[in-house]
Amino acid sequence: MLTRRALRAHLLEARLAGVVATAREASLRSYRLFEARDPRVLLGIDPVGDWGHRELIGLMADRCGVSADPADTSGQDVIDPERTLAALDAFAERLAAVAQRRGPVLLGTGHPHRLLGFYVALAEALSSAGCALLTPAQGRSVDILTRFGLRTHTLAYVRGVALVRGESRGRAGGEPGAHTHSPLPVRTALAAAAETGGPLPELVIGDHGWVCGAGQLGFEAIGPADTDDPALFVGEAEGLVSVAVPLDDAVRSEYYRPLTRYVLNRACLSR
Repeated sequence: MLTRRALRAHLLEARLAGVVATAREASLRSYRLFEARDPRVLLGIDPVGDWGHRELIGLMADRCGVSADPADTSGQDVIDPERTLAALDAFAERLAAVAQRRGPVLLGTGHPHRLLGFYVALAEALSSAGCALLTPAQGRSVDILTRFGLRTHTLAYVRGVALVRGESRGRAGGEPGAHTHSPLPVRTALAAAAETGGPLPELVIGDHGWVCGAGQLGFEAIGPADTDDPALFVGEAEGLVSVAVPLDDAVRSEYYRPLTRYVLNRACLSR
């Protein structure tokens, strides 16, 4: 069993927490865009609070441990590993609760090249516990606005985890899917589930638009978020997101394996 102390050391060594790769400039730019209600950083939530620049920095300092000083404008961001561990404990509690009910779950990622393995392990454990892994709208087309313009993607599922594949998927060296912040995939999936009269998820697990889009529609949603993704933490503060775990969401995929072991042990879902 991976101890809390061992996981804390891993978070720092792998730079999942502590000094992370995300630049302070990138985070501050995201906060300014969020303040302007730019849909690219809202990720599907419609905040009701007055989230100005200082309010966002204060929130991110509280939830992640980044600098609370608006004059601190350069260098690398810092995530407090204790905040990450506390959020992982809360994340595990939500997994345990849905597993105990054997409730249906929906998993999806906008970071398939980094986080797919993390979600696949969760999906397999929840399935073994009796939870149905929902796969609505499989093969459905989703038009997503990218920096290259509007592009058609296809909603797909890999071992129970949703992602989108773009037109250029064959050029990416075999990567499983496209990187996206869009809430449109989860909206498409949830709408399809409702249309068919099938079960709706009792818990949505994912990142980016998967969490925020589901939370805005009233579904319980949990997932990780980096310091330049304020939407998940605003959603958590406003009660739309159940748990947002502060960590670097773009390190090597194998670095997330100890987190998987930890949350599954905490949730009593280890096999």
